[in-house]
Amino acid sequence: MTTEELRRALPNFTDPELLEQLLAKGSLIDLKAGTVMMQPGQFIKMVPIVLDGSIKISRMDDDGRELFLYFLDAGETCALSLTCCSSSKPSEIKAVVEEDATVIGIPITVIDQFSEKYKQWKDFVSTTYQSRFQEMLEALDAVAFKRMDERLMRYIVAKMRQLQTNELHTTHQEIANELTTSREVVSRLLKQLEKKKWIELGRNVIYIRDDFEELISK
Repeated sequence: MTTEELRRALPNFTDPELLEQLLAKGSLIDLKAGTVMMQPGQFIKMVPIVLDGSIKISRMDDDGRELFLYFLDAGETCALSLTCCSSSKPSEIKAVVEEDATVIGIPITVIDQFSEKYKQWKDFVSTTYQSRFQEMLEALDAVAFKRMDERLMRYIVAKMRQLQTNELHTTHQEIANELTTSREVVSRLLKQLEKKKWIELGRNVIYIRDDFEELISK
């Protein structure tokens, strides 16, 4: 990959020297959908910046149940990974490749150096913290204050935006795992949405109306 190709993938970075250092110090990694990049308890050796594809970030409890936090899309990195790097603590999140992805892994040994030397990197880290903090607040609000039907609709909207499609290929059990509820509850709520003709259920697929986001906001 050339510095120009990297600049197009990461439009927030225009400093030629920073782009050169990212390529010199980082490692380009191609990942298939379903690949588990990180598990809770593992020590983080690199900070991944997504160049293409997407990665799902979740928290897990002691019983192995997952709570979806946010997606990493092109041009983004994980605030929780940055935090673990700076404090030398093991990971507290699970990272799974949602769509085939290409990432550039930046070794934790150069993170502080980049922050001291390159303003664009420092700004990138600051913006990452701000945006991810807001997303985690929304996830917390959803668990603490929203009914399960609202959480399900929020989840559907997030998946539509992230995958840029109106067809979600997933099972009711997979949705239940991410929302920390039962498959029966998810199935019942999806059936209610189908009765409203907001979605159509198929075998391991959910077809969603184009105006779904508008409908649930009314």
